[in-house]
Formats: sequence, structure tokens, C-alpha cells
Amino acid sequence: MPLESPRSSIPSTVRAAGWLVVLEGLVAMGFAVYSVIRAVSGEHDQSVSNGYGLALWLIILFGGVLAGGIALVRGVHWGRAVAVLAQLLLLPVVWALLTDSHQPVLGTLLALVVLPTLVLLFSPPTTRWLADEYVPDADD
Repeated sequence: MPLESPRSSIPSTVRAAGWLVVLEGLVAMGFAVYSVIRAVSGEHDQSVSNGYGLALWLIILFGGVLAGGIALVRGVHWGRAVAVLAQLLLLPVVWALLTDSHQPVLGTLLALVVLPTLVLLFSPPTTRWLADEYVPDADD
């Protein structure tokens, strides 16, 4: 069995960020299921909000986020781009929840996931891990 090269080792920052992104994807998928259940049960007025449409949007958008998180946990580089984009798009949501929406508890919970994830995604071990792909091998 060949020894792993240093290039193939995945930093803990990448795995931790990946698990946080997986958490975001799973929570959104859970909310999509909840939206469908609410829509089917007739629990809310469909003229204001369509539970099916919201569920479809969440599944499409956060399905990609979930896939990106799984990719990061597995050490696949493209997952970082998806994760960074998702975190940058969630920052205004955090701000809106903390201010205009008057939902500081939800805003704080989301901030406690989004901000550490961004820090992990831009940390030196993560960026070195990404840059290693572009460093030529010594035997070339």
C-alpha cells in the first residue's frame, strides 16, 4: 500500500468548514420538508406563500450547498467555491435577521455558523491546501 503524499492530506479546517456547510444544507432540507408538510396539510394560506415553491427552491439551492459541504469533508477542492459563495450570500440574511426582521435569536444562530465557516474557509491551512494543487511535483 503506497504512503499518502502530503498533497492528499486534508486540513482539519477544511473538514470543519465542510461539516458546518453540511449542517446548513441539512437544516435547509429539513425546512423544505416542513414546508411541503405545511402545504399538504393546508396549515397556511397558499395565496401568501407557496410551500411547494419554497421547498423546491430550498432543495435546488441548498442541495448544491449540501453537495459542496460533502465535497469539502471528502477533500474535494470545488466544494470550497460553493461554500464560500453560500456564506457570502448568507451574510445579508444574518444582518436582516439581526436588524430589520427583529429576530435576533435566529440571526445570532445563523451568524454562529456563517462567520466561523468563512474564517475556516479563508484560514492559512485551507488556502495552502488549495494552492498545493498548483505547485508542480518535484519529480516533474
